[in-house]
Amino acid sequence: MTAPHADYRLSQLDQLEAESIHIFREVAAEFEKPVLMFSGGKDSIVMLRLAEKAFHPAKIPFPVLQVDTGYDFPEVIACRDRWVERLGVKLIVASVEEAIAGGIVVDDGRTSRNRLQIGTLLHAIEENGFTAAFGGGRRDEEKARAKERVYSHRDEFGQWDPKNQRPELWSLYNGRIHAGEHMRIFPISNWTELDIWSYIGREGIDIPDIYFSHQRRVFERDGMLLTESQFNPLREGETAGERTVRFRTVGDLTLTGCVESAASTVDEIIEEVAVARVTERGATRGDDRFSEAAMEDRKKEGYF
Repeated sequence: MTAPHADYRLSQLDQLEAESIHIFREVAAEFEKPVLMFSGGKDSIVMLRLAEKAFHPAKIPFPVLQVDTGYDFPEVIACRDRWVERLGVKLIVASVEEAIAGGIVVDDGRTSRNRLQIGTLLHAIEENGFTAAFGGGRRDEEKARAKERVYSHRDEFGQWDPKNQRPELWSLYNGRIHAGEHMRIFPISNWTELDIWSYIGREGIDIPDIYFSHQRRVFERDGMLLTESQFNPLREGETAGERTVRFRTVGDLTLTGCVESAASTVDEIIEEVAVARVTERGATRGDDRFSEAAMEDRKKEGYF
C-alpha cells in the first residue's frame, strides 16, 4: 500500500502571512531607512507580529513610529507599551500636541486631531529621513484604500497621486525614489477584517481590551456612539449613558465610534464580523463621513 502524498498547500492565512513577510523582507533589503507606522490598533499590531516573524530570531531592524493625537485611548497606549517592551524595538512618538506648539501644524479649533496627524507625520518622516513607512491599510476598508498599491509612492511633499501609481505585475515592486521622496508600504493590503481577526485568534495576539465587549459611558452623535470624555464635551440635547459596547477600530477618541456588542472573545468577534455589511472604518470613523472622498482627500495630503 503506497503512503498518501503530503499536502503542501497553504491555508489562506498562511498565504497572506507569507506574502506579508516577503514584503517586509524586500523593504528591509531595498530601502535605506524604513519605519513601521503604529497606531496601536489591531492592523498595526498584526503588522508588528508579521515583522517579528519576518526577522526572527533577530530583532526587528527598524523603529516604530506612532503619531500621538493626545486623544488616544489609554488602553491602546498601554498595549503599545507592552509590545515595545517585549520586542525591544525603538519607539518614536510624533506628538500632535508638540507639533501644534512648535508651529508645524495649526490648530484652528475646527480641524480634527486626525487631520492634524498629516503634518505631524510628514514632519517626523522628513526629520528622521525615513525612506519607507509601513502602514496598516487594507483594500477592503474604504474606496480610496482599494486604489492603493503595496508600494505607494509619495512625492517630495509627502503627497499621493492615485493616477500616477506604479504597476505591480507578478508581485514585482518598484522602490526607486528620488531625494526627498518616500514610499508608503502596505504589507496587509490583501487581508480583510475577517482575516485579521482569524490571525489574531490563531496567533494569540495581544490587542487592546476595548476591542472586546465592555461597559462604557457613551452618547450618540451623527449616528455613532462616542465615548464620554473631557475631550468630548456633550452638546445641547446629548445625554450619556452606560452601554455594552466594543470598538471595531481605534483612533482619536473624539471621532472613533463603538458598536453595541456582547462579543467578548475572538471567536465571537469573528462570528460578528462575518455577517457585518459595513466595514469598520465606514461604520465608526467620523472623519470618513464628511464626504464620499474624505479618505482620498486626506491620503493625497499625506495621510496614512
